[in-house]
Amino acid sequence: MCRWIAYRGEPTSLERYVTAPAHSLIEQSMRALESTAATNGDGFGLGWYGEHPEPGIYREVRPAWSDDNLRNLCRHIHSRLFFAHVRAATGTSITRPNCHPFTTGPWMFMHNGVIGEWSQIRRTVEAMIPDDLYASRLGTTDSEAVFLALMGAGGADDPVGATERVLDVLTGLMNAGGQKHPLRFTSALTDGKDLYAFRFAVNDNANTLYFRASGENVVIVSEPLDKDRSIWTPVPPNHALIARAGQKVELRPIAAERRQAAE
Repeated sequence: MCRWIAYRGEPTSLERYVTAPAHSLIEQSMRALESTAATNGDGFGLGWYGEHPEPGIYREVRPAWSDDNLRNLCRHIHSRLFFAHVRAATGTSITRPNCHPFTTGPWMFMHNGVIGEWSQIRRTVEAMIPDDLYASRLGTTDSEAVFLALMGAGGADDPVGATERVLDVLTGLMNAGGQKHPLRFTSALTDGKDLYAFRFAVNDNANTLYFRASGENVVIVSEPLDKDRSIWTPVPPNHALIARAGQKVELRPIAAERRQAAE
């Protein structure tokens, strides 16, 4: 599975988190420690916010460890909010449009996980994308389709609620006809101001997710960037992390998990 980092806080160089740490994202692209795929070499991507409302994007199909441009960009780009992602493909082609993060307008999204039987449910999920957002469907991944579906479900007004509604639909598709297909959804979503992350799974174990927060600064990672695990807090399975500007980080059970508990 993929590995990723999301940061929001005081402006900092991307190098500080993406390339410099002992277990940086580049290191994880070669030797991930908590992933179902030890190597994540099917492309990478950066997304960051600067002076414009929409994020800047750099994506490439080569492995992160072999791209000198990546290290140079991370050294020189400073941002208050950025995403970085290394990919392990799960069935779709290795092309630049299939590399994360994905964007539409000011919104940006990245994902680690799998949607079982994607080829069988793809049309159903893509039908959830409104016509005015379908032009942003540039690749063929399940991740991008789900992103645009949740934006179509009201993501701009209620990111957490829209994500929960789409996860409800996906859960139903995974369990249709008595089947038990796996759904693993560990993702990050932002509008350049507020940051949201989700760790959710159905019929499988959720992919790992950790965070570290100090004041308004928050770093969310697939796995810790160093050996000191005491400074990293695991996001519980089936929870959303909400980091709104000017507020403390909040962990909230995802609605589907609350309903399961009630039953």
